[in-house]
Amino acid sequence: MNPSPTNRVGSRSDPTEKAASARQDRWRAQWKQFRRSRVALPGLVLFVLFVLAGLLAPLIAPHSPYDNDLANVMSPPTLQHWFGTDELGRDIFARILYGARISLVEGVLSAAIAAAIGVPIGMLSGYAGTKVDAVIMRLIDVLLSFPGVLLAIVIISILGPSLVNAILAVAIYTVPIFARFARGQTLAVKQEPYIEACRAMGMSNLRILARHIFPNIAATITALATLRVGINILTCASLSFLGLGAQAPLPEWGAMLANSRTTLLIAPHLALFPAAAILLLVFGLNLFQDGLQVVLDPKARGRS
Repeated sequence: MNPSPTNRVGSRSDPTEKAASARQDRWRAQWKQFRRSRVALPGLVLFVLFVLAGLLAPLIAPHSPYDNDLANVMSPPTLQHWFGTDELGRDIFARILYGARISLVEGVLSAAIAAAIGVPIGMLSGYAGTKVDAVIMRLIDVLLSFPGVLLAIVIISILGPSLVNAILAVAIYTVPIFARFARGQTLAVKQEPYIEACRAMGMSNLRILARHIFPNIAATITALATLRVGINILTCASLSFLGLGAQAPLPEWGAMLANSRTTLLIAPHLALFPAAAILLLVFGLNLFQDGLQVVLDPKARGRS
């Protein structure tokens, strides 16, 4: 007896349903592993709070971050100004909220640009090997020989101080980090038997890189990118502190710290709140990265 159409359709849909079920089980297992991490959830909570603070700043902030209240210059925290006011009478709480937007854009955008450039370079270097690998790695070594902040300062000196140029400078000096990391991961993956099988089947190198190598290194690249977001936020704040990043009147945390230097003894709250914001955001991202690495990298689970 021939199988009914319903049975034939059901038999064709079974593999798809099984694949979807397997993906759901994998996500549930990863989420369970993430929750079990002692540091992951606190880091995620801190990160989400800062994201929400930046997104909802116009709704949360009681004042504009640019309006001056000359009657309350360098006022300590009050019910009217929760974090006090700065040397121009601007509300520090509002500037912290709006500054979260700038810091998150600095960290995420610089890390994304660096990963978009560095990862393909590293994959090409690791997969091609021989002379191509040697040439690319020597160029990467030259860039890595410069201290990161010093290289960023040189780039900004050429381009000029601004928020955009600071992001580009930090992204450029982060490219070698992603490239070297992606190369190491690619060297490990390309030795796997299934890569040899793909070559034997006549699959093109580009397809092997895109379909088989990149998906297998994407997890560790994501964990590295999360770590670099926090480091890049700190670096951009350092550049703004030196006057090379965001320019006045933007409420960037590093620039706020720079403006508070001359009044540190008489109005310490001007430095306290932006410094605490930088500390908590970077700390939260580091904790989140630790938990993410435990979920994405099975070798790290035993160290959690």
